[in-house]
Amino acid sequence: MYKTVQVKNVVIGEGEPKICVPIMGETLSRLIEEAEQLRTLDLDIVEWRVDFYEHADDLEMVKKALNELRAKLGDIPLLFTFRTTDEGGQRSIAPADYVALNEAAAATGQADLIDVEWFNKEQHVPELVEAAHASGVKVILSNHDFDKTPPAEEIVSRLRRAQELGADIVKMAVMPGSTADVLTLLEATRVMREQHADRPLITMSMTGRGMISRLAGELFGSSVTFGSAGRSSAPGQVPVGELRGILSLLHRELTKG
Repeated sequence: MYKTVQVKNVVIGEGEPKICVPIMGETLSRLIEEAEQLRTLDLDIVEWRVDFYEHADDLEMVKKALNELRAKLGDIPLLFTFRTTDEGGQRSIAPADYVALNEAAAATGQADLIDVEWFNKEQHVPELVEAAHASGVKVILSNHDFDKTPPAEEIVSRLRRAQELGADIVKMAVMPGSTADVLTLLEATRVMREQHADRPLITMSMTGRGMISRLAGELFGSSVTFGSAGRSSAPGQVPVGELRGILSLLHRELTKG
């Protein structure tokens, strides 16, 4: 039975894909400036990309920043993400430190969701999921392939495994080398949503070639799309000012039947 996920007033997994916009400030003052800017935009979720933060290795400084971001964002759901270099992020981190960082973020209660990379880190997933859920925080289990687009069967298999590991939302992003690769991602998304998913999923094909996957989620089954407000955190993100209009147009046409 398929279940949506609610974070604050946002319901993920129904209707238009929800728009998530990252903030990537290196300093606390810059993070606060970005948060104030995002409050003026038509978005649904803010993602804090902690791997850009100059004090990402200091738990107390991370918690301080998280508290201040929460205060600035008000009722906008906040996603806490440390993206490692293994999956396209800004810095590497020891496994034990990765676990400690995410557990500390969840324990503050200031983040509504945390993003946990599970591919090649599966042994750490159960304790992170348990810790997050104990604090009322939802978990996105994610996998990013910046080298290629795996076959559709492999994409579906990875998404199903993330679901089995206890994710509230499963996510996969891939790099297309051709138009056919974009179609592979879209077909895998459709199969996962129609045949296997019992919770929301997020998929995307990166770069300009894969941009259509960020727009057509409602048709194929992806529940969240990542937009940009200035600097992009991944190739192919659409400016948030344009994104809402496109998603609303597609939603209107799809609901006409």
